[in-house]
Amino acid sequence: MMYLKKIDGPRAVRLPDGTHMTRADLPPPNTKRWVASRKAAVVRAVKHGLIPLAEALGTYGLSEEEFSEWSHAVEEHGEAALKATALQKYRQP
Repeated sequence: MMYLKKIDGPRAVRLPDGTHMTRADLPPPNTKRWVASRKAAVVRAVKHGLIPLAEALGTYGLSEEEFSEWSHAVEEHGEAALKATALQKYRQP
């Protein structure tokens, strides 16, 4: 018999492109190296209601400002803007 851990909120959400995202698609809570794909996954999860913002901040030790920067970069320039090498290119002086 398989047991599912009790969680608040949905286990999966449908994204606008028709794909599904589950909590298994999120980076591990002990993530130290934030590559663009992991940042994008957290932004996507919050934006589409898979996890609340407060849970994302607590789980990953992020500040609201940091998350807001990631989210803004994705909205303005797409997920490629989250790459460390692209940050300078997209930041306004």
